[in-house]
Amino acid sequence: MKIDAALTNVNLGQMPTVAQAAEALGFDGVWTSETQHEAFLPLPLVAEHTRRIQFGTAIAVAFARSPTILAHIAWDLAAQSGGRFILGLGTQVKAHVERRFGMKWESPAPKLREMILALHAIWDCWQNGTPLNFRGEFYKLTLMTPFFSPGPIQTPHVPIFIAGVNTGLCRLAGELADGFHVHPFHTAKYVRESVLPAIEAGAAKTGRTRRDVQLSASVFVVTDDAEREMVRTQVSFYASTPSYRPVLELHGWGEAGERLSHLASRKQWQDMPREISDEMLAEFAVVGTPSELPAKLHTKYAGLVDRVTLYLPFVPGENDGRWRALVAGMH
Repeated sequence: MKIDAALTNVNLGQMPTVAQAAEALGFDGVWTSETQHEAFLPLPLVAEHTRRIQFGTAIAVAFARSPTILAHIAWDLAAQSGGRFILGLGTQVKAHVERRFGMKWESPAPKLREMILALHAIWDCWQNGTPLNFRGEFYKLTLMTPFFSPGPIQTPHVPIFIAGVNTGLCRLAGELADGFHVHPFHTAKYVRESVLPAIEAGAAKTGRTRRDVQLSASVFVVTDDAEREMVRTQVSFYASTPSYRPVLELHGWGEAGERLSHLASRKQWQDMPREISDEMLAEFAVVGTPSELPAKLHTKYAGLVDRVTLYLPFVPGENDGRWRALVAGMH
């Protein structure tokens, strides 16, 4: 099982040092996210200042960008890094796409499916000279002159990971993607009984298997009281999202989700963590001492996912001994 680091809240000036430190500690990969910073902008620095680790987005918002913009970014990063880049895309939710990015919200799973197919059509055009003629419901791409084509590269296969919670996007990952980012709001039971069967069903449509899709999970961990309360708060926030209710319902916690949605609608944020019981916390997080984490992560996720990232930012100089022990224990 691979262990990756989350590079969140890192400014551009710090990125070379942070990326080099992650590689030196033995992480297999690093991920940026589209939160306080643009997801792609730091990645040329990661590519330039590392030699071994994979890197990518977990996630970049797909519908904030056109397929051609994404194709160019991914192609350049793949060429610069010798094929170490992973393009991680997510749909986000309607409110954010419309009100934070000012873009049109349309059927997310069908539109993301089209985007993946469009990306492959563009890359095929650049690598092999195939005329660009992609015509779908959401995207029509028929113009690519030599002036705008970067041409072939040595590492033309750019892995695409998509992210989601519900089974529609899991099926899409099985059908077309190289990997799936498991949302941090998950339990092992939900991955086993909902995510994996949906990925397998999607894979069967295109003659693939679950092993053709890497699963990368962002994982809550609790090793002290401060982390316990942080995780309780974050889980309560995710659990208030109505579209994520199937995770709770699988465990018989649907009523808690309804109460959390009600509290969130009234902006009663301080009351929400109390709805997350210790029983729920134990399902959503790996709980133990720092030295116990590697064994507990293996016990919980062996056979379910291929790589894990702690839901904690990696900051060099802070708990380096703990990170080193974690990486060594995971390998």
